[in-house]
Amino acid sequence: MERQAVIKLQNEMDQHSANPYVQAVGTMLQQCNMEVSAEALEDILSGKKTLLGSLEAMRKVAEGKKVGNCAVLTDAEGFDIVRRYFGIVGEDLPTITVPVPVQTMPVHPVPAQKPSTDFNVSLDDLLEDL
Repeated sequence: MERQAVIKLQNEMDQHSANPYVQAVGTMLQQCNMEVSAEALEDILSGKKTLLGSLEAMRKVAEGKKVGNCAVLTDAEGFDIVRRYFGIVGEDLPTITVPVPVQTMPVHPVPAQKPSTDFNVSLDDLLEDL
């Protein structure tokens, strides 16, 4: 991919640094030294083709596979959609898995509860009447 296009994509990654999707796809595109059609290169440089635009292309494909409220694409399917969106050519393209950071929620300890003293019976009290 031409250096100017890589810089353009890196700028988008920097602009959307909190978006793990943009980081994953941008990293994949940077790691692959792939041929891009002249038309696709022009689209990237003009801003017509963006990382966020490739997310929309994936969303549209996933919408067609939706079952109920859930739609799933494999990594390979997702990156294939991205390659087509950007006009990346080549049959034997590498498969790249980009780790996406997992955000964890803090765990708050549950305070121990004191046993209730409202009900207090001893065995002697129960056997006293027998």
